[in-house]
Amino acid sequence: MNRKDPHALLQAFRQSQVFIWGGGTLIQDATSAVSPLYYTGLMKLAQILGLKTIAWAQGIGPLQRPLTRWVARQTFAGCAAVSVRDRGSAKYLADWGIPFTLAPDPVWAMDSKPISGFWDLPAPRVAINLRPHPLLTPTKLAVLTQALIDFQKATQTCILLVPFQKSQDLAIAQTIQPHLPGPNQVIGLEDPQQLKRVFRGVEMAIAMRFHGLIMAAAEECRCFALSYDPKVSQLMQDLSLPGWELSAIPDDPNLISQTWIEQYANGFPLSSDQIQFLVDRALIHQEVLQKALATL
Repeated sequence: MNRKDPHALLQAFRQSQVFIWGGGTLIQDATSAVSPLYYTGLMKLAQILGLKTIAWAQGIGPLQRPLTRWVARQTFAGCAAVSVRDRGSAKYLADWGIPFTLAPDPVWAMDSKPISGFWDLPAPRVAINLRPHPLLTPTKLAVLTQALIDFQKATQTCILLVPFQKSQDLAIAQTIQPHLPGPNQVIGLEDPQQLKRVFRGVEMAIAMRFHGLIMAAAEECRCFALSYDPKVSQLMQDLSLPGWELSAIPDDPNLISQTWIEQYANGFPLSSDQIQFLVDRALIHQEVLQKALATL
């Protein structure tokens, strides 16, 4: 269904009893007001048509505009159940007086799937996950690329470039790949469960994406974060992950590579107990959904 086709959306709503507003940081206006107004508009339309609405595993914020804050508050207040995945989102709802459940992102508890031929790749392996962002300028990408070249020469690792969204991340991976001096491969997978399995077979992950870091940490992989968003910075704080804000990445590729080498040689993954705790807590989102649907 074309989500931008009003007729198709209206027809789908009229054939449904429930609208589940799926996970992700959909309600934020850091880039523009269009995204939060679109998604809250969908939810409000479902509520007007009498559907039970559930906001599930949401990320909220930043909300910098009074209009988007007001619309978000009104929309969440009309939901039958709300679960969120981070403390920043929880604070919005607490300030608004809206009941909610807070639990780690559901990806912690997602099963992974085997990948054909993966174990034939040279070892040891390091995964790199970068995504476009205005702060990731061509100059900064060139610095990171040089740091990665130096890192690979020092560690003799196979570099796996892992784009999560082909339309956005693949071009960056393809820009970096020709410069790498050692074994490397672009791992282009559409299935999130296979993406998660990639991190079971690598020694370390250097990642920008929120779910890239979660998948890597959940698979007992050492992580280094490059944060472009408050949700990534919060995850770094919650898990005590080393890393830099994108705006604070050093200009010296040697300093960057030495920092990565230190994490590769002496860093630690999360413990099995930490991971199991997060997995168990992440399953709370599933319980919220089951409870809300049980009353249909």
